[in-house]
Amino acid sequence: MTVSGSRLTRVAGVLAALSGALYILVQPIHPAENAATVTGGAWAAVGWLTMIMAVSGLVGIVGIYLRQVRESGPTGLAGVVLFGTFYLLTWAFAFAETLVMPPLAAEAPLFVDGFLGIFSGAGTQVGLGVLPVLGPVAALLYVLGGVLFGLAIFRARVLDRRAGLLLVAGALSTLLVPLLPHAAGRYAAVPVGLAMIWLGYSLWSVERGPATDHGEPRLDTPATT
Repeated sequence: MTVSGSRLTRVAGVLAALSGALYILVQPIHPAENAATVTGGAWAAVGWLTMIMAVSGLVGIVGIYLRQVRESGPTGLAGVVLFGTFYLLTWAFAFAETLVMPPLAAEAPLFVDGFLGIFSGAGTQVGLGVLPVLGPVAALLYVLGGVLFGLAIFRARVLDRRAGLLLVAGALSTLLVPLLPHAAGRYAAVPVGLAMIWLGYSLWSVERGPATDHGEPRLDTPATT
């Protein structure tokens, strides 16, 4: 069985879109982040969905980058490395929240609350070493990676350039999150999620026919003589 590069590229597009959809989905259903909620079914469901989102997003952005590797240049490489590292950190934290924190909830609730407070902004009453630093680091990777990757997509003119701009705007909107209540700040993820869906569709569609400079399939074909 031969697996073509075009088919793999379309798979990456589907995974990018799946990641964006899951990123949006988990925001309104995410339980409160404390030791009392981590043993519930909703917490486990959100955790597994987040891990799938992170893996799908990583594969998706690598596929997007490889489709335009020459056109995106160093900016695209920097963007995919930074944004990809954000997805790796997200997976690691989701893994810990889903499989490590629930068994500890009864024995060490202060530790669990402190660990979850890294991203909720609630703070911690226990020593967590360097872990609290990873929250701001992940946020920085998210913003810089999203901006650079989106700009590279816009400049490359391979995929839909408007999706690249939406990714830039979505990443920058995260800078407003500290000014909002935590529950409301979650919805800053929606523009980035929509951008990933859009980019995934654009990546999938460009493999099915000639594309314009916006990454959109042509509906017409040139006349032959």
